[in-house]
Amino acid sequence: MSKFRQEKSRYENAFEPIIVFDDIIRSTMTYLRYITLLAIFILSIGWQTLALADDAKLANIIVTNNRDNLLLYLTVEGAFNKKMKEAILSGVPATFSFFVNLYRSRFFWPDKKIADITVTNRIKYNAMKKEYIVTRSWEEKKPNIVKKFSDAKMLMAEVDSLKIIPLRKLIKGSQYQIQTKAELDKLTLPLYLHHVLFFLSLWDFETDWYTIDFIY
Repeated sequence: MSKFRQEKSRYENAFEPIIVFDDIIRSTMTYLRYITLLAIFILSIGWQTLALADDAKLANIIVTNNRDNLLLYLTVEGAFNKKMKEAILSGVPATFSFFVNLYRSRFFWPDKKIADITVTNRIKYNAMKKEYIVTRSWEEKKPNIVKKFSDAKMLMAEVDSLKIIPLRKLIKGSQYQIQTKAELDKLTLPLYLHHVLFFLSLWDFETDWYTIDFIY
């Protein structure tokens, strides 16, 4: 009888590794399904973001001056889509960066860069007060606070009366060139999504460089 129990015990123990191995397979399959679903989600967002990047462009670019400074006006179009609006409404801030380079054209030498400027427009939604806070780094005043998304979008998309360089630094009769572009910085996601670096990169876009030639 004792010998029978010993044989039975050895027979039952022989199946324990199989049970453990089966648990490993189930865990692996669950992990693979999770990764697959996450990849599909990321790619679906990516295609929509790529479409956004293709549509974004600068418009209404004007170079002018007041009594003391050279000024730039511009608007970025096609910079917002449904997914970005949803992210902003969920509390995720977004930042537009605008890059401006000013060159003095020279015939026998490379053009000389005389100004290199980067400014930002940043939007943050306050869900408690149901208002949008738009901070424009180039404005010498407090952030703009508006209730309507359409107003916030307009504030985000515009740069007006941006001071490029004092007129005293320009040479009368010389030819100059301004190059400018806009870029959407990476959105800041909640901490539990920070490890998904690829997801963060999908929120990037930038316009082409736009060139304006003028004679002062």
